[in-house]
Amino acid sequence: MQVQKPEWQYVDDHFEEFVSELREAVKRPSIAAQNIGMDECAQYFKGLMEKHGIEARIIPTAGYPVVYGEVKGKDPNKTVLFYDHYDVQPPDPLDEWESDPFAGEVRDGKMYGRGVSDNKGNACARIQAVGALLKLRGELPVNVKFLIEGEEEIGSTHLSDFIRDNKDLLKADYGVWESGYMSPDGRPGMYLGVKGILYVELEAQGPSRDMHSGSAATVPNPAWRLVWALSTIKNEKEEILIPGFYDAVLSPTEREMELIRASMESREGEGGGNAASAPRRQYGVHSPLADLSPLDLRIRSLFGPTANICGFRSGYLGEGQKTVLPAKALVKMDFRLVPEQDPDDIYQKLRKHLDKNGFDDVKTRIITVDYPVKTSADHPVVKAAEEAALAVYGKPASIAPTQGGSGPMHPFKEYLNLPMVAFGVGYWGSGNHGPNENIRLEDYRKGIKMAMEFIDRL
Repeated sequence: MQVQKPEWQYVDDHFEEFVSELREAVKRPSIAAQNIGMDECAQYFKGLMEKHGIEARIIPTAGYPVVYGEVKGKDPNKTVLFYDHYDVQPPDPLDEWESDPFAGEVRDGKMYGRGVSDNKGNACARIQAVGALLKLRGELPVNVKFLIEGEEEIGSTHLSDFIRDNKDLLKADYGVWESGYMSPDGRPGMYLGVKGILYVELEAQGPSRDMHSGSAATVPNPAWRLVWALSTIKNEKEEILIPGFYDAVLSPTEREMELIRASMESREGEGGGNAASAPRRQYGVHSPLADLSPLDLRIRSLFGPTANICGFRSGYLGEGQKTVLPAKALVKMDFRLVPEQDPDDIYQKLRKHLDKNGFDDVKTRIITVDYPVKTSADHPVVKAAEEAALAVYGKPASIAPTQGGSGPMHPFKEYLNLPMVAFGVGYWGSGNHGPNENIRLEDYRKGIKMAMEFIDRL
């Protein structure tokens, strides 16, 4: 039986207030892609930090501002940096939301709203955790810093420069990443890294303007050019065909395999494959992409690079019929990369591959680049998070050496040499970036306690 600590009781006693503060954060749209509500939301998080006893300020960047906070701790030689972001994705499609995406409505034990999981829930929970410890004790055991940026959902365009230019201000020994989700088996999920990403556009040009489709017998169609070009990049066996693409890919270490097996064994013991497939089922996907064992699928998910088509635009896509031969075709792709793949190197290989296969007329343009990063599973920051998770949830964490998604973790490693671990208040059904994004309030309650316990364990 778990003992209810005074710190945890404080969270329970003030939980309605904490939920109200989160709702106020969700009510501020902060859509970076459309420059909606950004300054207002930055000001809200500055005020929230100050309310909880954290010295805070807003620091301008060449883009949207960073909200920085700091509390000096009892041990001046240990510092943890929490990284979060206050910007959110656009809420479209609006007609698929069951409530106002910026209302923070609570129903059936969940709060719904754009950004409640990604990432305002985590940001608020960590601020509230620090505030609770300060209220109860008057001081923290270690120094705590906050970096809350406003451009994560548009590629963190200026974050790398900000970290480089503020190395002394941001100097820390441990880092906590912005994301974290409960597993379907009821264990808190922890991640030790992110995949890299190469996000590119491919464009094919046909006639100078759209033509009657009767011209298809004599005029090249740019949509077909892109379809044929894409068919040379990946085959039906999900093998990426760019020469040298897999050269730098590393196999998981023995310790990483131990973590993966432990995670899979726990799932089998508590409902097994059904739990593992729950996230797919909520999207109507009833079978995995490849016919592999659950363990091999997990390894593929964490350690396998991908080539994904994000969108394809060409010609007429409205209602009814319009017989045209389009003037232009555009496709957006992302390549998720694993250590030690270099996105710049992969782009050069992609360009060389297209040229060699006769598609030198297909233009390519880099949109976003992020490098893969991961922290050693044996690092003290991971141990502190493991111990905190076990204390709060009563179950061992489900630890993944990396994750399928990407993020701007590399500048923290390059300029601060900062080992990072990810844990948070979302869950497998949070639906980030989609309609009806939500968190379970009980996960939020425990997420605040987890952050408090983690600070103590450091």
